[in-house]
Amino acid sequence: MTTSLQSTTARRPFELGLYSFGERTPDAQTGLIVSPEQRIKDLLEEVELADQVGLDIFGLGEHHRPDYLVSTPAVVLAAAAARTRSIRLTSAVTVLGSDDPVRVFQEYAMLDLISGGRAEIMAGRGSFAESFPIFIGGMPHDYDALFAEKLDLLLKLRGQERLSWSGRYRPAMADVGIYPRPVQDALPIWLAVGGTPASAVRAGQLGLPMALAIIGGLPEQFAGFVDLYRASGQQAGNSPADLRLGINSHGYLAATSQAARDEAFPAHAAAMYAIGKERGWSRMTRAQFDASSGPRGAYFVGDPQQVAEKILFQHQIFNHDRFLLQLSVGTLPHAQIMKAIELYGTQVAPLVRDEIARRSAAPQPV
Repeated sequence: MTTSLQSTTARRPFELGLYSFGERTPDAQTGLIVSPEQRIKDLLEEVELADQVGLDIFGLGEHHRPDYLVSTPAVVLAAAAARTRSIRLTSAVTVLGSDDPVRVFQEYAMLDLISGGRAEIMAGRGSFAESFPIFIGGMPHDYDALFAEKLDLLLKLRGQERLSWSGRYRPAMADVGIYPRPVQDALPIWLAVGGTPASAVRAGQLGLPMALAIIGGLPEQFAGFVDLYRASGQQAGNSPADLRLGINSHGYLAATSQAARDEAFPAHAAAMYAIGKERGWSRMTRAQFDASSGPRGAYFVGDPQQVAEKILFQHQIFNHDRFLLQLSVGTLPHAQIMKAIELYGTQVAPLVRDEIARRSAAPQPV
């Protein structure tokens, strides 16, 4: 099964990476919670290991609540940049609606300088609203217009060293220079979306790479959504090479499928229940978790072979360019996360890259 609109241009190598929200919650087995200092230390070790095992991307999400530690991803990513050599470093996501695009651009331009050209921004609405009362006084009624204006300014900042600009939601600027400038000529900006058709159309029309979160349901249910993104981009005259697609999903790896599910479920269920109480969700059962971890489900929980096969199954559906795995949902012991990263980088990534390269080299049907 494939989506109907796919790029026919030469592809970049398929990218695999990780993202984290810097969870700091009680361990589901022991009830213990590590100090903020220890959690940051562990997180930096995770990024460092991801780099060492050859993964391509590491992302950090922005949150402003007690269960997620990272409020300023660029700061933590800058610390990670000093300990890594090759891995690209991105927000996952920057909540652009409650931030100032000028400061966002400056922070990630600085990260780009520190990392030697490895910085990216993943801009999105975010899945929580706690940043809005902190920074702009509450949730705006015209959020879509606010987000569109801020995204427009961020893109202009990327392309112009000096600019004049005015809008509804931020003070105007008259021929001002924005510094520092990044190493990369065009600092990569991805648009993160969660399944809203209007967001897919916006990404396509702007010619931006789109990061699609799939954390529930059957993956093929999102095929039409991806088609909408690519069709909108092509209708706007954007190059298929610019319409890059990433899939972001939850997951966990262990030596065996049974161990992966047994280890991941308590933490995952506890985290989803805590969020669900805020949103009216029912408590997740083990049967639901196992079903979502199966071949057709949304979770990438299993042994390395199973996780690789699942990434490749979705690649047949979406023909995407990048896959990011969230390790973990809920708190698991640091040693288990490190082992999962090792399995992902040393076993899953080579299998996936080799098979996608083989598919790309195979003759295409006429």
